[in-house]
Amino acid sequence: MGRELKRLKRRKDVVSRLDNLLEQAATTLVIHYSCESFYDKTDGRTPRVTSLAVRNLASGQTDSFSIHQMAEEQHVAFEQITEHYDTLERQMLDRFFDFLRTRQHCNWIHWNMRDVNYGFAAIEHRYRVLGGAPIQVSEDRKFDLSRALVDIYGVGYIGHPRLEMLIELNKITAKDFMTGKQEAAAFEKKEFVKLHQSTLRKVDTLANIFERTINKSLKTNATWAEQYGFTPAVIGEWAKEHWLVTTLVAGGGLLTFVVRVFDLWALIVGKNP
Repeated sequence: MGRELKRLKRRKDVVSRLDNLLEQAATTLVIHYSCESFYDKTDGRTPRVTSLAVRNLASGQTDSFSIHQMAEEQHVAFEQITEHYDTLERQMLDRFFDFLRTRQHCNWIHWNMRDVNYGFAAIEHRYRVLGGAPIQVSEDRKFDLSRALVDIYGVGYIGHPRLEMLIELNKITAKDFMTGKQEAAAFEKKEFVKLHQSTLRKVDTLANIFERTINKSLKTNATWAEQYGFTPAVIGEWAKEHWLVTTLVAGGGLLTFVVRVFDLWALIVGKNP
């Protein structure tokens, strides 16, 4: 199977997964978290997790976990939080993994949480560093919305940074939203409440983008042909593999067949920009 046909198959599989997640909305969770910058570290220490938010796709109910909340519960004064980082982060992650323990049957929608720099593995690693025993989310329960949009709309569907560009193009509210770089700066300034609000905003935004993708109202820069894969490259790959083409070649009717396919493609693209 050619590259373009494989992409069409991936698109079909992703769309099917989206439908399944919607059907299981009551047990589908949207997750995002904030952390220290992982680009500016020079001492080898992994970045601290500062806040996490988890939103139920069906109900919109959101559970959150943050260092400043733990400080308030433990009666640690704001100006003393830095002196108790390890203890407060550990308590926050204790609570998060207790939450996760009762939701291992759930699906988890995320945005680029794929590795030990930023992702489930990074959260698990921080918990181990602090002496905890993390529970792992099964790979088949994770759904990377950022990769899914590339599979559905094509690699050029939006510019970079993609999340911020999608928010702007679709006029999704950006109140309290901070970029990763801004969040890292906020941590350095000890603006923990702003970090928490940004994390909460992002799970709300991801749920919004998911729902618009499902109902086909998400605006992107992809053309109809790019989105659905009805391009000359796809037609060429399909023509090489389809049994009907082989029959037409033998009968001398290939040229007519190809001309009609390209006419159809031009017609569809012309009416569906």
